[in-house]
Amino acid sequence: MSYISISSSSRPLSDSKYPLLRVDWLIILLYIALLAFGWLSLCGASHEIGDTDFISWGTRTGKQLVWICCAFGLGFVLLMLDDRYFDQLTDILYVLALLLLFVTPFIARDIKGSLSWIQIGSVNLQPAEFAKCITALAVAKLCNQYGFALDNMHNLLRASALVLLPMLLIILQKETGSALVYLAFFLVFYREGMPGSFLFTGFAAIVYFVVGIRFSEELLPATKTSVGEFSVLTLIWIFSIGMVRVYCPHSRHTGRLASGGLITMATALLVSRFVVPFDVAWAQLGFCLFTVGYLIWQALSERLHQYFYIAVFALGSMTFFYSSDYVMNHVLKAHQQSRIRVLLGMDTDFSGAGYNVNQSKIAIGSGGLEGKGFMNGTQTKLKYVPEQDTDFIFCTVGEEEGFVGSATVLLLFLGLILRLLYLAERQTSKFGRVYGYSVLSIFLFHVFINVGMVMGLTPVIGIPLPFFSYGGSSLWGFTLLLFIFLRIDAGNTLQQQRR
Repeated sequence: MSYISISSSSRPLSDSKYPLLRVDWLIILLYIALLAFGWLSLCGASHEIGDTDFISWGTRTGKQLVWICCAFGLGFVLLMLDDRYFDQLTDILYVLALLLLFVTPFIARDIKGSLSWIQIGSVNLQPAEFAKCITALAVAKLCNQYGFALDNMHNLLRASALVLLPMLLIILQKETGSALVYLAFFLVFYREGMPGSFLFTGFAAIVYFVVGIRFSEELLPATKTSVGEFSVLTLIWIFSIGMVRVYCPHSRHTGRLASGGLITMATALLVSRFVVPFDVAWAQLGFCLFTVGYLIWQALSERLHQYFYIAVFALGSMTFFYSSDYVMNHVLKAHQQSRIRVLLGMDTDFSGAGYNVNQSKIAIGSGGLEGKGFMNGTQTKLKYVPEQDTDFIFCTVGEEEGFVGSATVLLLFLGLILRLLYLAERQTSKFGRVYGYSVLSIFLFHVFINVGMVMGLTPVIGIPLPFFSYGGSSLWGFTLLLFIFLRIDAGNTLQQQRR
């Protein structure tokens, strides 16, 4: 373990007794401002016009106020703890978190098809929300080991396993949205040295899926080829050539593969147009497979493993595309297919899969520049938007506070994320930096996906907006993430000042 801590007896008395003096108060002010905006938005989303009962336990706003007060207490306790505990207790906490995630589906109540909530008295808790914080600590501790570097494949697999294991257990709880949040950790891995080719591969997979599915029903003129399949195979060819050009800059094979691909596609298109219409994709697929074989041959003859990796990328790209097409049409259920088709603009279903997003966009658009005012939103008061006080609460902000209020909320989140970036970069320990980037990435993922979901720009996957969506588990989970980092940063500041 390379994490070197200073014994509490060697710290000045004022430093050990008053860590609040060293905490980053700008983050805390942003935290309080977001909580205040979030609670007011919850009032608008869950109460009728004229209803002023905001603090009784029987209302959602009253319960949320209790969760907020408890969150302040939780944050205070975390700031008063010795920051070394977060490193020392990580292994035990991670194992306990995995055990809890494993048993949750067996003891949880079925809530809207999800088996992720454990009832404790009159309170429901979602372990998946707390597992994100513990996973972030586990990743930070692993990366803090002496000589650990993510450009090593073995180390990358170890770090990925730490992330994918809780992710898999959460998927078994039928909480796909919460599980997808764990993909944010790969941004941290990239910051810590993971090769950029892995991120590019993920980006390429998204492009293949969106383009291939979106244009799968449109035919290329004078052919029997779908525009989606033709486009994806063309992209695989272009990406492969580009990677040869980047990773093998002195290679003479780039021109050969480029000219060979152009001749193959041009010939196939001309034959299909003027001789006999046929599926041009067969010619493209054949050339892509030829490219894979050619690159493997060059890897063996020139003993350059880069050629082999590019061949694996091309072959994996083709496998992913055709398997995703099969999954879309034969594995996913009808309502899941419908959601994807509506999101990609292939179908318009304002009464079915697209109802939530359509009503949300109407609510946001009706707010105009300055909004309709607090508690005056008609779309939210008439309950047109399902889940408007949880996953779709941002539409309440747009309707009641308008563009000005929505922009203010987004600027507050932007300020929080930029400040987290600054604090993460100034950490002197790798443990603190990795954990800080984990917190930053999780917040960024939640805000980007949730706001994009409400505006119809990203898939509806059901994740909360930090500090806004109703729920104690979500609020406490984000509080844990944030205040543990604040305490680590305060300890880092103390050590810097003592040097």
